[in-house]
Parts: sequence; C-alpha cells; structure tokens
Amino acid sequence: MTDTSLGINKIGDLANPTRFLALSARLLPWMVAITAGLFAIGLYMGFTSEGDYQQGDTVRIMYVHVPSAWLSMMCYTVMALSAIGTLVWRHPLADVSHKAAAPLGAAFTLIALVTGSLWGKPMWGTWWVWDARLTSVFVLFLMYLGLIALNRAMDDASKAARLSAVLILVGFVNIPIIKFSVDWWNTLHQPASVMRLDGPTIHPEFLWPLLVMAIAFTLLFFTLHTMAMRNEIWRRRISAQRRMAARQAGRETVAGVAT
Repeated sequence: MTDTSLGINKIGDLANPTRFLALSARLLPWMVAITAGLFAIGLYMGFTSEGDYQQGDTVRIMYVHVPSAWLSMMCYTVMALSAIGTLVWRHPLADVSHKAAAPLGAAFTLIALVTGSLWGKPMWGTWWVWDARLTSVFVLFLMYLGLIALNRAMDDASKAARLSAVLILVGFVNIPIIKFSVDWWNTLHQPASVMRLDGPTIHPEFLWPLLVMAIAFTLLFFTLHTMAMRNEIWRRRISAQRRMAARQAGRETVAGVAT
C-alpha cells in the first residue's frame, strides 16, 4: 500500500462518526479547561487595563465586540468549507459540521450587533446606522437564521444538507463585503486596526488583552462546535434507531394480521 493510500485511509478514519465521537470525548475536557483559563486571563487583563483617553471605560466593550465580530465571519467560513465537503466529497461529517455551526454563528453575530450598538451610542451618538459594515453584518445574521429555519423545516436530512450547502456557498459573497466594506465605502465604522499589512495600530495596552480574548473566543467556538456536532450525531443515531424500531413493529403487526 502506498503512502498516499495510507493518508487517504487515515482521513477516512477521521471522517468516521464513531471515531470522531471517541476523539472528541478525549479532547473536550482539555478544550474546556484551556478556554476557561484564557477567558480568566483575558478578562483580568481587560478589566485591569486603563481606559482609553477618548473612550474611557467603554473601550472595554471592544474585548467582547471585536472577537464576536471576527467569529461571526470565521464561523461562516467554516460552514462554507463544510458545504464544499458536503457537495464535492460527500464527507460524512460535513453536513453535521455546518448544521451545528449555524446557531453558533447566529449567536456570535447577535453579540457583535448588540455590543456594537452599546459601543456606538457613546462614540457615534446613535445606536444604529445603516452603513455598509453594519448592514452587511445584519444581513449575515439573517442568513444564519434562514439556514437554521431551513434545516429545521425539512424532514429529509440529506436533501436539507445539500440545499443548505448551496445556499451557504452563495451567501459567502457577503463575507468579503463585510471585511472590506470600510475600505470600499465611507462608513462610521473604523477601519481594521489589528490585521494590517503594516502592523497593528492599536496600543499594546489594548492589543494584548484583545488578542487573548480573541483566542479565548475562538477556542470557545471550536469547543461548542465540537459539542454541537456530537449532539447532532447522537440525535441522528437515535432517530435512525427509532425509525428501525417503527419499521420492525410495522412488519410484526403485518405478520400478526396475516397469521
């Protein structure tokens, strides 16, 4: 057997839901512990740092708002990659992944919208403006809700997975719009200050707590995503067992009537 074949077999093993359940069961306690530790460190750094000379203590909203906004886009990117896995490779866990990620993406997007409004009121003098960045993020939130509704409305899981995958890939065009909206149009929202080719423009006193919180939020997403995937796998197995039991009961009933 060639090295390529061995590599394909290993990938296939990882795609096996049973192996995924076993591996995730071992990793989850570590993921939870590391996530909790990073949140403790990040919150301590955020609350003990001095306030901004212009924004005062409201700058601390950034430590929740910015990571949530990042994750709202990263979650959809994960869903898009999973959608490709569903349509192209028919990966056994791909549709489980994007179905489990949708509620998490909606939650992080909602947090970004709410904290952005709380931050925008003292800075801009208004809770909301229909500029390019805020509007495109709101559209992303509606897309998440639509995908959740679609998955719950359709009884055929495989058909729902394929249709959701197509819609996810079509909707991915909104992600670069969100990212570059502050560069393409005049908006109240400030441009990128961390991920820049010429380096971050934010002061290190605010940068380090923000980076720690961003890592903590990212690990929180992957932890919750793994838990949600496990729940979806178990839900499908229980549903399959119930259908088998119902068919078996039906056959026994028919056999009893025939005799």
